Amino acid sequence: MVKKDVSQDTIELLKECDAGCKMAIDSMEQISRYVSDDQLKSIIKKYNDGHIKMEEDIHRLLNNLGEEDKEPNPIAKASSWVQSEVKMMINGDSKQAAYLLTDGCNMGVTSLNKYKNQYKAADGKSVAICERLCDLETSMTKELQPYL
Repeated sequence: MVKKDVSQDTIELLKECDAGCKMAIDSMEQISRYVSDDQLKSIIKKYNDGHIKMEEDIHRLLNNLGEEDKEPNPIAKASSWVQSEVKMMINGDSKQAAYLLTDGCNMGVTSLNKYKNQYKAADGKSVAICERLCDLETSMTKELQPYL
């Protein structure tokens, strides 16, 4: 049940943020298996932990609204997994890992901004979460730059 004072836009924005967090977590965990550089591993772990925390917060908000969380699009998830797996098997160095993660962050920020603009009636709390997630992804790309 949706609370009467919560717009559908709020719920949809939270669900898209949830799916984005899950996609990012899956990608970081997949790629980190191939990373041997301890500093890069540390960066990936830091941002994976940050995404896990955000996903937990979003999940809690959705539960409080009586809503289910959202899984990433299965086709997009499978495509991303295969592409990352192949690229890391062929050339699984730190540069490739940083490139794939940076590319994912950029796609995530683009998608999140699209959804933020699409769901204009979303409440301030969900918009703030979306912006925090964008900031997290942007910060990660900055920390990955020396590896590109």
